[in-house]
Amino acid sequence: MALHVPKAPGMAQMLKDGARYLSGLEEAVYRNIAACKQFAQTIRTAYGPNGMNKMIINHIEKMFVTNDAATIIKELEVEHPAAKLMVLAAEMQEAEVGDGSNFVIIFAGALLEAAEELLRLGITPSEIVEGYESALEKAQEVLSTLIVYEIKDYRNLEQVKKGIKTSIMSKQYGNEDLLASLISQACVSILPEKTTFNVDNVRVCKILGAGLNSSQVVQGMVFKRQVEGDVTKKTSAKIAVYTCAVDVMQTETKGTVLIKNADELMKFSRGEESLLESQIKSIADSGASVVVSGGKFGDMALHYMNKYNLMAVRIPSKFDIRRLCKAVGGTALSKLMPPTKEELGYADSVHIDELGDTSVVVFRLDGNESRISTIVIRGSTENYMDDIERAIDDGVNTFKGITRDGRFVAGAGATEVELAAQIAAYADTLPGLEQYAVRKFASALETFPKTLAENSGSRASELLSKLYAAHKEGKKTYGFDIDGDSASLIDSVEAGILDLYLTKNWALKYAVNAACTILKVDQIIMAKRAGGPKPRAGGANSDDES
Repeated sequence: MALHVPKAPGMAQMLKDGARYLSGLEEAVYRNIAACKQFAQTIRTAYGPNGMNKMIINHIEKMFVTNDAATIIKELEVEHPAAKLMVLAAEMQEAEVGDGSNFVIIFAGALLEAAEELLRLGITPSEIVEGYESALEKAQEVLSTLIVYEIKDYRNLEQVKKGIKTSIMSKQYGNEDLLASLISQACVSILPEKTTFNVDNVRVCKILGAGLNSSQVVQGMVFKRQVEGDVTKKTSAKIAVYTCAVDVMQTETKGTVLIKNADELMKFSRGEESLLESQIKSIADSGASVVVSGGKFGDMALHYMNKYNLMAVRIPSKFDIRRLCKAVGGTALSKLMPPTKEELGYADSVHIDELGDTSVVVFRLDGNESRISTIVIRGSTENYMDDIERAIDDGVNTFKGITRDGRFVAGAGATEVELAAQIAAYADTLPGLEQYAVRKFASALETFPKTLAENSGSRASELLSKLYAAHKEGKKTYGFDIDGDSASLIDSVEAGILDLYLTKNWALKYAVNAACTILKVDQIIMAKRAGGPKPRAGGANSDDES
């Protein structure tokens, strides 16, 4: 009979060898908080207009240089389970509002940091969670009373520009006026009468060369391509769109043709040619002057396209084909046949343009009939233009938020300080231990003006005392002036620094939910990882590779 050695008692005996089990405050809770604090600290230095950039090289060795939190967390591939919860909350914020993901991570990190102190004092995690949740309710109640500006007419360019400006300022400080006017122009021009605004309808085309000031908005679509044939310009163009190749049709079944003499060979090839010619002639007769294809154009087809004065444009991406159909009001046909009047799209002009040394094909629609607009960005490097694109994405998402709820609160840390002051006063009215958690919630809100000051090289403690003093005097819209001297204040409404109410409201909600979920964890059980060959320690391009 084989000797059986029992495993160690407790949780370990239930799990496979190699599984890990952590429990209690020291092993689980404090470890989770330490990881989240570290993660929030990384994002903190990128917060605000003077936030530092991060250089990230992802798993396929693509480089990103940005201070956009959404991009940072997406490319970092965070593995720690607790930090992952913060990432998921930030991603939810990005999906819901499209901006403010850095707010979620910084605030959740600050709440957990504050909770650690309370835990060491002997307060239980459930009491802290209760306190945070009641503080969140109070914060949302107070936030709705701090509205300072509202956009009622979101077709008014000047009002929209004022609303979008702050979200761009935090990413591209100094270029906010130019970008805000481009974005508001692009968004308002395609705003539908009844249906909701779709973020995907504002496209971005990045072309190297010149400077950011040469950027422009085009009503319609711009593709970095050449035309296929000899015709390079059409005005008042009717457009036929095909997803198939414009070439001699391939039969579905294989066949063998027996040709006995040269005459039969000539007839056979002439038959194919005349069929292709008749197809292209019928397209030209339908009124189309531009043919767009998702497949290739054959040499023979191009010959007939030039003969019948048709412009040929190839767009290999099926997503771009769909967007083009939406922009010009056409229907994509899957077979080479003449389009009906309803299936033809229309553009005021289709032409080749040259920006720098890049050829582009422009489908332009003047007036209000375009349903898609393109912002053409010019810049010196690809990384710089990628960062501009991220700022534009935030601006477009802010515009979408404005169409849902046009209310704004004061920016520059003013709203956070006012919330902190009112929640600290609310904590004094509470009985029991949860008042400590509510007070810590208020101090966690102070992180934002502090971070703005630290990133701008000012003294955070001096700024905070000045802000509290100003807010006590009733100056509720006073925030931190990043352009002024050390720790100087500014009326954020007069300066036009406004944050979308929706962004703040959802960010508070998601941050508190993430922090409370992490605090409720008291055990971490990790199963043994699935087998398989382990990657080499140095990675693919390591220096010690022989």
